[in-house]
Amino acid sequence: MDCNSINIWLRSRLSLHTLYLLLLGQLVSLILASMSFTSSLIATLGVDAPITQTTFNYAFLALVYGAILLYRRQRLRVAWYWYLLLGFVDVQGNYLVNKAYQFSSLTSVTLLDCWTIVWAIVLTWFFLGTRYSLWQLFGAALSVLGLGLVILSDAGIGGGGGSRPLLGDMLVVFGTIFFALSNVGEEFFVKKKDRVEVVSMIGVYGLLVSLVQLSILERKNVESIEWSTDIILALAGYTLSSFLFYTTTPFVLKLGGAAMFNLSLLTSDMWAVVLRICFYRQEVDWLYYVAFVVVVIGLVIYSTTEKDPIPVPAHENGNSNVQYQILDDENVAPRHWSSNS
Repeated sequence: MDCNSINIWLRSRLSLHTLYLLLLGQLVSLILASMSFTSSLIATLGVDAPITQTTFNYAFLALVYGAILLYRRQRLRVAWYWYLLLGFVDVQGNYLVNKAYQFSSLTSVTLLDCWTIVWAIVLTWFFLGTRYSLWQLFGAALSVLGLGLVILSDAGIGGGGGSRPLLGDMLVVFGTIFFALSNVGEEFFVKKKDRVEVVSMIGVYGLLVSLVQLSILERKNVESIEWSTDIILALAGYTLSSFLFYTTTPFVLKLGGAAMFNLSLLTSDMWAVVLRICFYRQEVDWLYYVAFVVVVIGLVIYSTTEKDPIPVPAHENGNSNVQYQILDDENVAPRHWSSNS
């Protein structure tokens, strides 16, 4: 086989790989849009129980992926308390964002959850020692500007929808902090450890944390729910969408990285606007369209330049990989144990 044939073959393989990632990313985006829609529908039906609705998803994840993990009969590759921390921050992110649907519109929530990228930059900068290019920072700043237009609209200048839109916006922003913590941790575990173990442990510890919080914060709300077919179907739809989202997300993170993942999720905002217009018959203020365009431009700039983060020299940040080293050291003993058994 000559060099030209090899190049043609490699290009075709790369094209198929890129196409696969694009299709998989759009599948995740559509699933995320359905999660947002069903969560908003649950709030519209008068159910104020954001922890309860995510509890079913964590139970489903723990049951399915936990069974696979038990069948493998392998020891955990990561210490349990790291998974407990990951499950805790994931539950808080879901709780705050789902709670926001009680006060703000579907479009505002789905646009504002892009704040996750901003917090991810901050977290990786300080804790992982990553340095970003000026283009990446410019893209992130542009996204923040677009998100500011959403808040401006919800403040009353454009009319954003919802009973208390500003409160809803703040809940989303705080929720994205926890989502960023969860995403950074999950991406590392998925790339360095085992996907099935990560998803199953998120389910197990997410379920435990949810049950504790539910008993403290939502017991009366759950008891006051007047169950109907619509509510049950909405909860079932949210649970199924969440399960599919947690199942497919690790594939995108592992195969395409954060850039492809973030770019793919951009279209979920577009689908959210379509769902709002089609199902809720709500008018979308012009500021939302401007905000969406600005956010898309900013995130595209950030994502397309994410391939070349500037690493911190060892003499500037000697502890940049301390967290990773701790995780690796904690698993040396289990690996030796299993090899000697």
